[in-house]
Amino acid sequence: MPLLLTPRDVAQIVRAQGIAGALRRLAHAIEADFGRWAQFDKSARLASHSRNGVIELMPISDGVHYGFKYVNGHPGNTRLGLPTVMAFGVLADVATGAPELLSELTLCTALRTAATSALAARSLARPDSRTMALIGNGAQAEFQALAFHHLLAIEEIRAYDLDPTATAKLQRHLHAVRGLRVRACTGIAEAVRGADIVTTATAHKARAAVLHAAMIEPGMHINAIGGDCPGKTELHPDVLRMARVIVEYEPQTRIEGDIQQMPPDFAVTELWQVLQGRAPGREHARQVTVFDSVGFALEDFSALCWLRDSARELGLGSAAALVPELADPKDLFSLLGTAAAKAPAPTAATAALTSA
Repeated sequence: MPLLLTPRDVAQIVRAQGIAGALRRLAHAIEADFGRWAQFDKSARLASHSRNGVIELMPISDGVHYGFKYVNGHPGNTRLGLPTVMAFGVLADVATGAPELLSELTLCTALRTAATSALAARSLARPDSRTMALIGNGAQAEFQALAFHHLLAIEEIRAYDLDPTATAKLQRHLHAVRGLRVRACTGIAEAVRGADIVTTATAHKARAAVLHAAMIEPGMHINAIGGDCPGKTELHPDVLRMARVIVEYEPQTRIEGDIQQMPPDFAVTELWQVLQGRAPGREHARQVTVFDSVGFALEDFSALCWLRDSARELGLGSAAALVPELADPKDLFSLLGTAAAKAPAPTAATAALTSA
């Protein structure tokens, strides 16, 4: 019977492992799966766009397990008391098609996005990086800050958001984190000036230019995670032209990432090539690098496997009766009981329908 993990279960996994431990384990799982890139059956996600947002399905398989994530992106949801992003995922056995895990992925998407950002920055940011500008202080902000602090030794976050209460939230949640300072900034230029790493995590569904070339300094690494669907960008094209650009899965990022603004022959490198040592990450100290991250199904596959293994270790989750349990697998009708086969006594409504 499939295992069901609720948001409470996933939160308990993170508490048990500690946020630093959970991010490290998740980053390790993602790196290991990028290391066997060729084993995966990959495709760009299937997206259904509307005026208010997008709903997406993200499938992938390594031939042993099949995983998918359902996820939305609706920037206006906060006005309705709903998260901008909501997600759940399934992990199934390829040999039988039987589902093994059904899990919430809203919280886990934030964790895996942050872990992937830090994993990429390990190869793309300067090793001596200690400050990060964080533009957009919404639901993803704490996770990004903590991943870069625990996995890359970032000591200062320079935070800016159009909504000052979002920055205050970030400061409130992180004020007790040892060795990490969060400084509120009054504008993007102030936050970016002198930063080693710049993370853009804005939610507005528009062709925006959060960063312009004049803001970029030699040696910066830009972690662009907010531009993740057609018509939604964060970087001015000139920023991309001046940088070495790394993506997760090129066919998907060409449609959804900041490079949607660029011609089809604009050169990019996929992250798996860097992690496997087949292509360089940062080539010199003054180089500007960009991780144009839109989120890819492999990262969710890694996250689902991490959740499954962690839940087993901790004895968390509950059985989910998603699939019928049958004494005779050829006899599905028996679930309805013998009475279901009997015709009900006619009523006035059914008599009127049959006589019409």
